[in-house]
Amino acid sequence: MARVAFPESFHWGAATAAYQVEGAWNRHGRGLSIWDRFSHTPGRIEDGSNGDVACDHYHRFAEDVALMAELGLTSYRFSISWPRVQPEGRGAVNASGIDFYGRLIDALLAAGIRPLPTLYHWDLPVALEERGGWPNRDLAGWFSDYAHVVAGALGDRVSDWLVFNEPFVFTALGYLTGMHAPGRSSFPDFLRATHTVNLAQAEAFRAIRDARSDARVASALSMSHIEAASESVADRDAAERYHRFSNLWFLEPALLGRYPDALLGDLPRGEMGIREGDLERCRADFDFIGINLYTRTRVVAVPGDPHLGALPASVGDAPDSSTGAADEGPRTDMGWEVWPASLEAMILRIHRDYGGPVMEITENGCAYDDGPDARGRIADQRRIDYHREYLAAVSRAMEAGADVRGYHAWSLMDNFEWAHGFTKRFGLVHVDFESGRRRIKDSGHWYAGVIRDGGFDR
Repeated sequence: MARVAFPESFHWGAATAAYQVEGAWNRHGRGLSIWDRFSHTPGRIEDGSNGDVACDHYHRFAEDVALMAELGLTSYRFSISWPRVQPEGRGAVNASGIDFYGRLIDALLAAGIRPLPTLYHWDLPVALEERGGWPNRDLAGWFSDYAHVVAGALGDRVSDWLVFNEPFVFTALGYLTGMHAPGRSSFPDFLRATHTVNLAQAEAFRAIRDARSDARVASALSMSHIEAASESVADRDAAERYHRFSNLWFLEPALLGRYPDALLGDLPRGEMGIREGDLERCRADFDFIGINLYTRTRVVAVPGDPHLGALPASVGDAPDSSTGAADEGPRTDMGWEVWPASLEAMILRIHRDYGGPVMEITENGCAYDDGPDARGRIADQRRIDYHREYLAAVSRAMEAGADVRGYHAWSLMDNFEWAHGFTKRFGLVHVDFESGRRRIKDSGHWYAGVIRDGGFDR
């Protein structure tokens, strides 16, 4: 029986996001976010729900930290709500908001858990969306000011920071497809938003370092190992462009001061709002790279498409047998393929292409609707199988030389899953959304054992 083992210094974590768990949407001076407005708009959320209460983490964080300690977590990745700290997105600071995060951080430290805050996990203050949102490059400066406020207030107790969570996702779904807040659909707005975010990422990096010179700073980037749907040259070229666009668009500006060669034709500098000196301003010498990954993506060429000439293959399409991936994995309740090799492949590609950087897995997990039985037990074996196989993939990548120093399960608890509302459950901890009651699932108990033992047998 093979042993999958991790070093003693490995960060064992779980993750959440402010809007998905906190609730208290209008308490103690918090301003409105674009997700408050979006979720209150009829037809936007699958089950008609919203994050007004969510998991009520704002009022129950002490209970939740106790659950983390019971699981044996050594790292907790959470996000800070910009409108809870600055209700209008700039200017006056809400002392109650800073105090909440200070108390949460103090509780984590008392429990021996590293706080890993994310400055922005999608909850833009409405006041700033009304000034143009992320397509407005002024947001880069306002976000930097916010970062300096937070790091100045909390940096004496926080050493490791994440600037953004999945900038590709919140710009694409918020400004291109309209599936997420603020619900806009414009390719030019999307492109301009990506450039503002890249500027903001670097400015915030410098603001955190200004507040605490020894801070370790990164972003949590959505990634998926990209595979061509066939061996055709067109599909392989399309897959490489899609990789550069979806995986590297917010990484290469930070590490290399350039946009990756992904779009067909020349980089649309005017449409993106790129000015002289901007690419150097986008540089941020990340201390590590956060990887959020759930599955692989198969890509087909799309002749005639003016932007990428590539799209993900439709869900359920059988891959061409010549790719060696004819046998598809099972699917989660999100419809995402379970494909652990994608995590190993993605880690190794980043390791190879960027000179062996330090990495942490900042999100990985699966949605399955397993509820309590008559005795209150939540037997979610599929989630155990998922994490076991993806952790084994991380271990293989580490054995191959990759410097991975942490793994954060998404998520600590069932929560408000954005446009899906409460219909999708990712948690290691089950939440009854009526009563707020928490129960550790079998997967949580299994994960606690992995943490205690530093690995597991396969």
